[in-house]
Amino acid sequence: MQIGVDEAGKGPVLGPMVAAAVRADPETLPEGIADSKRLTPARREELAAELRERDDISVGVAFVEPETIDDPETDMNLLTVRAQVEAAAAVAVDADELVCDAGDVSESRFGRRVRDGVAEAGASVEVHAQHRADDEHAIVGAASIVAKVERDRRVEAIAEEYGEVGSGYPSDQTTRDFLREFVREHGILPDCARKSWATCADLLAAHEQASLGDF
Repeated sequence: MQIGVDEAGKGPVLGPMVAAAVRADPETLPEGIADSKRLTPARREELAAELRERDDISVGVAFVEPETIDDPETDMNLLTVRAQVEAAAAVAVDADELVCDAGDVSESRFGRRVRDGVAEAGASVEVHAQHRADDEHAIVGAASIVAKVERDRRVEAIAEEYGEVGSGYPSDQTTRDFLREFVREHGILPDCARKSWATCADLLAAHEQASLGDF
């Protein structure tokens, strides 16, 4: 069997990073599997549901919360490895072939770290790490769909708690406005924010240096 692994939400300033693993025979995957970014949200939801409902397909998911991302003792490369390992280990069986989207400039180093992590969790698997693997391997595309759907659900939950927050990416003006207004009102960042991100650090610095009326 083959396992595809990918993550969503590495770059946002809000919410968790999510990794997903899909274990299946690639020939039996649902029609229309592709890199999640090429699909509409509705189609992603449909495919993710089908992947989870199928008895011959296994799905594993791992979440990396903002407080973990903010830990100065770690970095995103290491956290991406850990998340992919956790998701893959939930479904891996000895002798599986694992294909993952490389979250490091060195594909071989990333693949080695994932292989070793899954081995420590109890499964001996062959690992192939590749940049943009979700474009070339349907099994990784399937994992990217699950990861994106889970990430979107978490962003929706954040919006239910705080109001409109946008996509959560630093480039999203709605997200930046939400953070700015939250800091203006409360003097701190919300728990859903990655406080170590430059966007957050800049907002806090501006708040500390300016009066509330000027912020």
